[in-house]
Amino acid sequence: MRGLTGGVASGKSTVSKILVELGAVVLDADQIAKQVMEPGQLGWEGVARHFPQVIQADRSINRRLLGDLIFSNPAEKAKLEAIIHPLVLDEIKTVGTNLEKNNKIVFADIPLLYETNSQQWLDEVWLVYVPYEIQLQRLMDRDSLTELQAKQRIAAQMSLAEKRLLADVIIDNSGSIMETRAQVERLWNALTGHNNVRLK
Repeated sequence: MRGLTGGVASGKSTVSKILVELGAVVLDADQIAKQVMEPGQLGWEGVARHFPQVIQADRSINRRLLGDLIFSNPAEKAKLEAIIHPLVLDEIKTVGTNLEKNNKIVFADIPLLYETNSQQWLDEVWLVYVPYEIQLQRLMDRDSLTELQAKQRIAAQMSLAEKRLLADVIIDNSGSIMETRAQVERLWNALTGHNNVRLK
């Protein structure tokens, strides 16, 4: 199983869509995190135990309130991650292993891949990279943030420059969508043995 990661506003979702179009199965850690936090799931139970104030009358989690709680408090953020991340990674491993048994090429789309040390159990990590200035501008444009707000969001994660030193495969998403697609198609062809292209 391969990992796919990036940073906020790096374009990981775009690359994920291209991979799916080409025939990959992409397991989305964010989607799985939402599933394990549904009422009755283990993640929900952990959140209810540690953050009872975010449980609403219908037993759903007030995600905005939870986000506010953890964004301003690193200790609370670490507590939530300790509840959710193991559940998400276990699900990805189980589902991904079964898919690979059926000859599927599987990517685990994990935003905090390095922060959770997930590279240790993945065969290879593909990183969607953009230079800091482009990342900052895209985030400001996408989410209507001030420069300071965008810088704070980016600073909350390991930098793309650091991730670039650790990744096995770099997809440079600083150009056009067509340029990004061409890179992904070349990598896919190398992976699947099409056109006699090999990873460089």
